[in-house]
Amino acid sequence: MQQEPSGLITKKSALSPDETMERLGAAIRGKGIAVFALVDHSGGAAGIGMPLRFTQLLIFGNPKGGTPLMQSRQTIGIDLPLKFLVWQDAQGDVWVSYNDPAYLAAQHGISDRKDAVIALSTALEELASSVVAPGSQER
Repeated sequence: MQQEPSGLITKKSALSPDETMERLGAAIRGKGIAVFALVDHSGGAAGIGMPLRFTQLLIFGNPKGGTPLMQSRQTIGIDLPLKFLVWQDAQGDVWVSYNDPAYLAAQHGISDRKDAVIALSTALEELASSVVAPGSQER
């Protein structure tokens, strides 16, 4: 198994790719968080005749979560808003990947917003848990 890039959290979904995206979107909106966009990488690839297993990116956020980090260091805006990548591997397993907010904060030298980082980390964990297979491990 390939090692995950630094700062990336990946969890196995118990659902199909489409159901995973639907459930994540509903969970995000249910918490009053805006869904800004869905990027269909696999659909784009199919449009030019190239194969790519299910790969979609859900972009979402709330100014209450990200603004404090940008107040400390505006460059973190390159990594915000938050994202979930839902993808299917060669074995047909479905995965949800997202950037660890603590890793992003460290990358941008943000050390004065621990409460904001913890809140974002907790929110992402809770949202991801809406689709994660019971007893599954992170990659």
